[in-house]
Amino acid sequence: MVAFSPDVFEKFLSEEDDAPVVMLNLLRFVPEGGRERHLEYLRMAEPILARFGARILFRGDGLDVLTTGPVEGWDAVLLVRYPRRTAFREMVEDAEYQKAFEVGKSALADIVLQPLQISKGL
Repeated sequence: MVAFSPDVFEKFLSEEDDAPVVMLNLLRFVPEGGRERHLEYLRMAEPILARFGARILFRGDGLDVLTTGPVEGWDAVLLVRYPRRTAFREMVEDAEYQKAFEVGKSALADIVLQPLQISKGL
């Protein structure tokens, strides 16, 4: 299920908005055509991302998990940099992005969106 946690989403948007944020996307595709639909989503979404000042920093396919324990690997990982938190909100509310999002959503069996704050001391 692809849905935002309303409380966490609002908290994310209410905090400081003067620094870039990187969104970690952990993706697990549906078995039948999920990867292909995700690539279609990316073709639709990349120009929209650019319009909001965002860009994909990294896109890669998951390999076998190296650690032990009850961990299931991910099919793909994306790192997307947004110039600020509100750019992310404005993008997800955009009508053109909503059309692309429907394609992307149909590709996914599971997703984790983890915003990352860029460390100041590294």
